[in-house]
Amino acid sequence: MKQINLKGAVPAAILPMNSTYQPDFDHYEHYLKWLIDNGAIALAVNMDTGEGPQLTIEERLQVVQVAAKVAAGRATVMAGLMGATTEGAVSLAMAYKEAGADGLVIFPNASFRNDPLDVAISYGYHKAIAEATDMPLMLFQLAPVFGGVLYTRDTLRKLLEIPQVTSIKEASFDAQYYSYTIDTVRMCGRPITVLTGNDRFITESILLGAEGALLGFAAIGCPLVAKMLELSNTGKLGEVAAMRNKVQRFAEVIYADPVLDYRARCKAALAILGVIDRKLTFVRLPLLPTPDKDYPILQQALEEAGMFVYSQS
Repeated sequence: MKQINLKGAVPAAILPMNSTYQPDFDHYEHYLKWLIDNGAIALAVNMDTGEGPQLTIEERLQVVQVAAKVAAGRATVMAGLMGATTEGAVSLAMAYKEAGADGLVIFPNASFRNDPLDVAISYGYHKAIAEATDMPLMLFQLAPVFGGVLYTRDTLRKLLEIPQVTSIKEASFDAQYYSYTIDTVRMCGRPITVLTGNDRFITESILLGAEGALLGFAAIGCPLVAKMLELSNTGKLGEVAAMRNKVQRFAEVIYADPVLDYRARCKAALAILGVIDRKLTFVRLPLLPTPDKDYPILQQALEEAGMFVYSQS
């Protein structure tokens, strides 16, 4: 199995789309380079932020191919994997590997919402992917509002027995459950990289033990998140705490209610910075692009966060 390092900023990359909802892969390359130049240690593609579940299989594979081309050893490529069945997930995982992915982020399968969940269901799903690919796997604990599940301690400890599982994205959006998960991971007796996916309490989740961050917010706020993790991973927790207000105020604008509009807000903010074209800020229906009236709010948030230092305009 390939060894990868995820102790840093791992932005869940957006995918620029035009008014007919077609991806623009030339601008995508430019955007991914911007992320790497601004501290991304890895690129997480085909995640919710990148509208992975809304893409065709062919589009998902092209996303991975482009990311692998841009990363070219400078960053790891983690591909979001979702499948309706175990067989389908394994097939896509193998295709991702061939396309150049370095590791996989395993989305919770719909069957995991069974309550109570039989541990054998989630274990068998992850185990099949691990054995077929021998790639590093990232578990994905995802808040139900995003269509995910929160794993019980028994389920999580069983999944952590799979040797290819080397990390977990914790995105419960619940501080208490996040701490509970951190404690559970520490019980497994081997190194597991915990990445926060909690965009609404980024600083706190880093201070509580996250070594990496796989965040939708990092699609735009990557430079800030990378700096926080650099400070945290070198023991400078006071400096991390000092960044909280700047980072969280910006994140609260991106993740304002209705929360699922964050994808469009990330694209709009990137357009304001000049990283992508304003004509490429569309998201696939039924979600809608950010309305014109919200652009001044994003402009102000970008200014207050000091993001224009990273502008491409």
